This record gives sequence, structure tokens and C-alpha cells, in this order.
Amino acid sequence: MSTTAEPTRARAAAGNAELDACRALMRGGSKSFFTASLLLPARVRGPATGLYAFCRVADDLIDGSTEPERAIAELQARLDAVYAGRPGPELADRALACVVERCEIPRVLLDALLEGFEWDVNGRHYETIEDLHAYGARVAGTVGAMMALVMETRSAPALARACELGVAMQLTNIARDVGEDAGLGRVYLPAQWLREEGIDAEAWLARPQFDARLARVVQRLVDEAERLYQRAECGVPALPRDCRPGIQAARLVYGEIGQALARAGLDSVNRRTVVPRGRQLALVARSLLASLVPPGHPLTAGGALPPLPAVRFLVEAAADERLPDRTFYQRTVRVLELLERQAQREMA
Repeated sequence: MSTTAEPTRARAAAGNAELDACRALMRGGSKSFFTASLLLPARVRGPATGLYAFCRVADDLIDGSTEPERAIAELQARLDAVYAGRPGPELADRALACVVERCEIPRVLLDALLEGFEWDVNGRHYETIEDLHAYGARVAGTVGAMMALVMETRSAPALARACELGVAMQLTNIARDVGEDAGLGRVYLPAQWLREEGIDAEAWLARPQFDARLARVVQRLVDEAERLYQRAECGVPALPRDCRPGIQAARLVYGEIGQALARAGLDSVNRRTVVPRGRQLALVARSLLASLVPPGHPLTAGGALPPLPAVRFLVEAAADERLPDRTFYQRTVRVLELLERQAQREMA
């Protein structure tokens, strides 16, 4: 038996173990994201899992730290190592390094993600819905942009819609978690909207309670999320055909959270809205039709809309019209090049 085969098998086994651990992290975190990810092709599902693992670990590290500023500095140092090609021993860092190299993820996107986490640490308040868009762009729009790059989609319109999908999902999270966030001393609802309903954000935070006034604010947020979901859906046909069902499933399942919240009376202070498993599966089945929508379909009419102002800097950082979306052959060549480069490093 060849002795060179043993290290190769060992690395493959280690890689599989790391991927299994990342999948377990995803399954234990966002069940909606995990369900939707099952529809992604294997070539995308692996890198997507790696991205999610780092984002989740970073979020947990900051939330669980008694010195969150130090945690953010640690994450920035870990990103420095990732982009230098020398990731630390952490599973999430090794996975992220592979994705960064293979998918050419600009550092701007991950720096913006950490900036969003830093805003949380600093207790930042959001005066207007545009301010909240800016927050959503950092903590979720960045993920949308990175997912588009993982799917090897680089056109500016498609990236804009991907970022807007991330912002929409974040607005849904905020609408759903009003009570949970209040328990952590945070209010993400636009202060301007609260004042228009006669609610002082600081006074409400001292004694969180649900009433008709708050319901109207939450409804406005659900409506804004739905507006962005509609915009984002226009970009689905621009994705590779095998990626469309997974992204459409994420859009439908997350959108359903807002609709379920509205049907339940918009009280996200005293209870947390959950989409039943059966309903999730029905929406996932419906998303399979997304692969049949041709680029010229009326659904795509909004695909060329200018990006939401809050995500424009992400689109500019990630878009490269000089690089057309890669064919299967080009993807194969790229993977072989990376494998050869990795082998050369190991030999050195």
C-alpha cells in the first residue's frame, strides 16, 4: 500500500469530520437556514456551511464574553490570520480560510460583519428604518453577498438582491425577537417609528410590554421586510439553476415567520413565533419551482433595480463585471488549481 495515500486519507477524514461538525452547528443554530441549505448543491452546501460556522462562532464568542471588545479584537486577529493563509486551529477558521481562497471573498465583507457585531456591543440605537437597514447590511447583507460569491455569481444586480435578502431576513429576526432583545437590554425597532406611536424607547425598555401601539410598529417592520423579500426574489433567476431552490426556500421560510407573526397578533414580546416543521417542508417543496423560472420571466423585472443604499458598499466590494459567472469547466479548473497549491504548501 502506498504510504502517500495515508496522509491524503487522513486529511480527507479530518475534512469530513470538520464538515460534519459545521453541519451540526448549523442544525443547532438556525433551523430555517439548515432546512433551506439541504436544497443547495453539494458544491455550494460545503462552503455555505463553513461560512455559517464562522458567523455563528463569532456571534457566540461575542455574546458569551464578559469583555466583548476583546472578543472582537480577537476575531479581527483571526481574520488577519485567515487572509494571510495561516488560519488558527479553530474549526471555523480553517473552514473559512478554505472558502475565502476558493471563492475569493473580499475582506471588506467580513470586516463589515464584525462592525455590525461591534455596533451591538456598543449598544447602538437606530433612529430611522434606513439606520436599521445599515445594521442589517452588516450582520446579514454581508452573508448574502458571500453566499452569492460561493455560488459564483458576481454581477452587481444579483449581488444587490442577495444583500437585500439578508437585510430582509434580519428585519424578520428583529420583528420576531422584540421581547428577547429587550431582555438583553436592546431595542432595534426604529426610534422614530416608536415616537410616532407615543412610545419612548428607553422608558419602554425599562418595562417592556405589548400593546396596540407596539403592534403597529412591528407590522411596519414586517411590511418592510416583505418589500425587500419581493425585491430579492427578482434576483433568484440570476443564480445558477441548481442554486435557485435553496435560496428561494430561505426566502419563503423566513418570509413566513413574519406572516405567522402577523396572524398571531404581532405579539413578539411575550412569545416567539415559530414556523411549524410541516409548513416549512411545504414551502421548501414550493421553492423547487424556482429552478424553472427563466431569466426573462416577468418575476425578474425588478432585478435591475439600484441596490438599497445601505448595501451599495457591499455590492461595490464584491461585484466584478469583468469576471463572468463561471461555467462548470471553469469551476473544475479553479478547484484543481487550489488543490495543487495546497499540495505545494504541504510539500514545502
